[in-house]
Amino acid sequence: MIEIIFLDVDGCLSDGGIYKTNSGDEFKRFDVKDGFALQQWNKLGKISAIITGKKSIIVENRAKELGVKYCFQDVKDKMAKASEILNLEGLSFDNAAAIGDDLNDMRLLSSVGLSFSPNDAHESVKTDIKLSKNGGFGAVREMIDIIIDRSNLKDKWLSPWL
Repeated sequence: MIEIIFLDVDGCLSDGGIYKTNSGDEFKRFDVKDGFALQQWNKLGKISAIITGKKSIIVENRAKELGVKYCFQDVKDKMAKASEILNLEGLSFDNAAAIGDDLNDMRLLSSVGLSFSPNDAHESVKTDIKLSKNGGFGAVREMIDIIIDRSNLKDKWLSPWL
């Protein structure tokens, strides 16, 4: 059973765009549906972990807002960082799912129990499931919905809302 999800940011949680003002302020676009699904995932007692190659205070703040347990930025070897997290949690790669969209995600994606890529991922990224949604436009929500369905957690997932 999937107990932890590893999330890339640019191109998965965000649309991959980096928006800058003339004064140098940076913005990222996140999807509210992705955020809601992540919060609910965490409330099920599951674990979420952001592992991203860039560093941004925006990502740190978003992770805190959503209750993401682990947020590692400026990571060169995502596979090693995921292994470190799994060891801390007493889990294996079989208990993990991951979403990634580019070449630097491929090693991690090929190692987890269930791998996902947004519809607009790089063509070389091969995963168990290619999602219908683009990164930053509900791809993470779609991934979590699939995991919930496959794990027979739908009743527990919906119970707070019924």
